[in-house]
Amino acid sequence: MRVYVGFDDTDNHQSDFGTGKLTRHFENLLPEGCSLWGVVRQQLLVDDRIPYTSHNSSACAVVEIDDPSLMEHIIHQAVDHLEKHSAEGSDPGLCVVREGDPVLKHLISFGRSCTAQVMTQQDVLKIANGTHLSGHGGTNDGIIGAAAAVGLTVSGWSGRFIEFGDLRNFPERTTVKEMEDFGIRVVSLDRNAMVPDGDDTINTRGWLRPRLWGARPILPVLPAGEKIWESMGEKRGKKNNH
Repeated sequence: MRVYVGFDDTDNHQSDFGTGKLTRHFENLLPEGCSLWGVVRQQLLVDDRIPYTSHNSSACAVVEIDDPSLMEHIIHQAVDHLEKHSAEGSDPGLCVVREGDPVLKHLISFGRSCTAQVMTQQDVLKIANGTHLSGHGGTNDGIIGAAAAVGLTVSGWSGRFIEFGDLRNFPERTTVKEMEDFGIRVVSLDRNAMVPDGDDTINTRGWLRPRLWGARPILPVLPAGEKIWESMGEKRGKKNNH
């Protein structure tokens, strides 16, 4: 069974790390019988009416568990993790939902709304229906992004992986076969719909961040020479805003 653990609004302008890294580090607290499938970063609406630190993103850890009774332990560990590591002045929020919960269909719709319009705590509380949704400081507005992170991740068609296996130690240059053996499907965005061969080279440019498409990690690539492909996207720094 999968459990979706959404985190949001845990940092400030002076923080050493943001919500994404905090969510990735949650893996270290998982009890025996649980494993991290991946962590997906979700981009929400950037709007002057919404307070955010750098990019207004939230993150969802997807945890696989053998024993449903571990759910409460995961929630307890997530709360402790948030309260211990959230920065002063932040508005941290947490949302934890198990696979198959009827509330997920409402969170999917809510998450999509959060990418296009300003949503409120009242909006998400109306659809929470007993699932775990909690604020842990400040205005508690983090429950909005945490719930959105869960909904968008469950939808299977939004976000990018910031953790998936040994993602961050993958070599800058690899082959299509090695990438797919790792569990990441390689998809060409070439206008002629060329299909990458298994022995073709992929240049990740040192920043491998597959997308969540079709409920699985997908690496979109563009041609960069004969039998050479280049992954899309690049690392960027924090913006100086809200």
